[in-house]
Amino acid sequence: MRHALVTALLSRKNDPTFCFMTGDLGFMALEPLRDVLQERFFNMGVAEQNMISIAAGMARTGLRPWVYSIAPFCYARPFEQIRNDVCLHDLPVRLLGNGAGYGYGIQGPSHHALEDCAVMSSLQHMRVYAPAFSSDLPALVDLLSLDPHPGYVRLGIDEGPTGVPRPPYEPFRMLCEGSDGLILALGTLAGAIWNAFSNKPKAERPAIWCCSQLARATEEFPLQLFRQAIGAPWTIVAEEHTATGGLGSAFALAALETGMSPNRFIHRYALGYPDNKCYGSQDYHRRESGLNAASLCQLAATLSRAV
Repeated sequence: MRHALVTALLSRKNDPTFCFMTGDLGFMALEPLRDVLQERFFNMGVAEQNMISIAAGMARTGLRPWVYSIAPFCYARPFEQIRNDVCLHDLPVRLLGNGAGYGYGIQGPSHHALEDCAVMSSLQHMRVYAPAFSSDLPALVDLLSLDPHPGYVRLGIDEGPTGVPRPPYEPFRMLCEGSDGLILALGTLAGAIWNAFSNKPKAERPAIWCCSQLARATEEFPLQLFRQAIGAPWTIVAEEHTATGGLGSAFALAALETGMSPNRFIHRYALGYPDNKCYGSQDYHRRESGLNAASLCQLAATLSRAV
C-alpha cells in the first residue's frame, strides 16, 4: 500500500503547499517523492515529536504537510504534540501511520498499532481513515488534500481477492452481497475476509461491509447497513484494534441510538497478547484473537448452524 500511496501523492506535486516529512523511514518506497519534491521533502530523523511540531508550524503558514512513520511512532510517541500543536489549532496536518494492527508482526508490541483509532478519534477535529485497498489511495489523497482539518490514515496491506475489482472508496461500502449474516470489518481486515468468502455462493456467505473512515457521530453510519443488520440472523464487527474506541463500540452505540440493533451482535477485536507471547507474525496474532480469515469463517458457520 505504501507504493500506491506514493503514486497518489505524486499527483499533488504541482501544489506548492504540498510537502512531505518522514521520521527516517520509507526506504525503497518514498524515493520518488523525495526526487520530485526536493526541498519540499524532509527527513526529520528519529525525532517524531519535533517532526509533528514542525509540521504544525508549516501548516500554520499555509502549507499542507503529510507526515509518515510506523504507526505507533506516528500517533503514540508524539501524542502531546498532535493534541496541542495540531488538533487544538485545527491544522491540516495529515498523519500517515504504516502497519495497521499487528502489521509489523515479529517486531513486537512497540511496533503494533492496536489502539490508534481510539487515541486519534478522541481528539477534537481529527478524523481517522483506514483504507482497505491500494485502489483507495487516490480518492483518499484527493479527499484529504481538500480537507481543512487534521487526519490520521491507518495503512496496511491490500488483502482483497486477486483479480476482483474493488468498489470505489467510501467511508462505508458493501464489498459483496450475501444471505447468511453480515460482517462489518475495519480497513484491510475487510479485504482478507472478503477474500476468504469470495468463492462461496451468495446463499452460503454473509454480506461483507468495509469501514474505511471511522464515524464520529451516529448519522455518519449508512442506514442501509443497519437495515441489513436487523434483517440478518447475526452481525459480526471485526477489527484489528482494541475493543474500546474503535469500530465495534461506535457501531453498537449507533445501533442503540437509532433503535436498529442487530438480532445477534458479536464483536471480534485484538486481544493483545493472550498467551503472553509477543513474538509472532501478523497472522499468528490474528489467530490468537480469532481475527484471521479461517477463524471468522468458522465463527460464521457456527452462527449459521445455530439459527
